[in-house]
Order: sequence, then structure tokens, then C-alpha cells
Amino acid sequence: MFRPYGPPPDRFSGAVRLQTGRLILALGWASKLKTMEFIMEGPSVVALVGFISWTLLLLIVMEVIRSWLVIARKFPANEFKPDNSNLSPFMQRLARAHANCVEGLPIFGGLLLVSLVTGQASVTDPMAYFLLAARIAQSTAHLVSLSVAAVNIRFACFAVQVVIGAIWAIQMFGAALK
Repeated sequence: MFRPYGPPPDRFSGAVRLQTGRLILALGWASKLKTMEFIMEGPSVVALVGFISWTLLLLIVMEVIRSWLVIARKFPANEFKPDNSNLSPFMQRLARAHANCVEGLPIFGGLLLVSLVTGQASVTDPMAYFLLAARIAQSTAHLVSLSVAAVNIRFACFAVQVVIGAIWAIQMFGAALK
């Protein structure tokens, strides 16, 4: 239990409290309770929440369409395949675009989160919006077409994300070794 006032607890404890754009984390043993404050604002937070929100939006769109298909009795509820392979080409692209986001979230979202909790947002902030824009552009290109041009755009957007992620990882890993 987090106790900002009064004596620390007798045992190991941990707590998290959100307060006006700040994440306050308290961890420790009785007399050594430490409070760490993380500022949860800025481009890295926007990019992380944006990435999660974009992934969620794709899922919501997919489930709204699937629900409509079931309610309209155009498709049985128990016959959906995870990759939508038995549905329209758009639904297959939507499933893949969502899966791409889910696959990228632990990597890129993880790097953003590490930068925030270790106080290294200065590493990720300058390119955070570019990462989010590249992710949204990649998904949008995926949804719109499977043409060679669209595939090339998707790849370019993914490559931008990989380069940004690699730069962040190298910089944060280098800072951790110092």
C-alpha cells in the first residue's frame, strides 16, 4: 500500500499512484521505502498511447464488422478464422494490419515504456511521433491495397520503425552500461 505520509510498512510493499500526468511508484522494504516519480507526458507517452489506441481501433473495427455479419445472419459466429481467411480480402488485410500492430507493440511499445520509466524519454521523444506516423501509415497502406506500390510503402514504413527502434535500443543500452 502506498503511504505518502506516515511510517513505512513493516514488510516489502509496492504501489503505483497516478497524479496529474505523473506516475508515482513506491517500492521497498520497511525502512528503505523509496519513491520514484516518473513524468508521464510528452511525445513518448503520446506515441505509446497512440500505438496502443491504433491497435485497439483496428480491433474494434474488425469486431464491429464481424458482429454485423453475425447479426445480419451473413456469417455464423462460430466459423470466423483468426486471420479472417474465410472473409473478404479487406477483412483479411484488416486482420493482418491488426496482427502487425500486436507483433510490433512489445518491441516499440516496450522501448517507449523503458525510456519513460528509466528517465530516458530524451532518447525517444525526438522520433516518437515519426514512429507513430510510420505505424499508422503502414497499417493504412495495408488496409487500402495489396498492389506493389502499397506493399513498398508498407515496407518503407516498417523499415522506418525498425531503424528508429534500433537507434533507441542502442542509445538506451549504451546509457545502461555507463
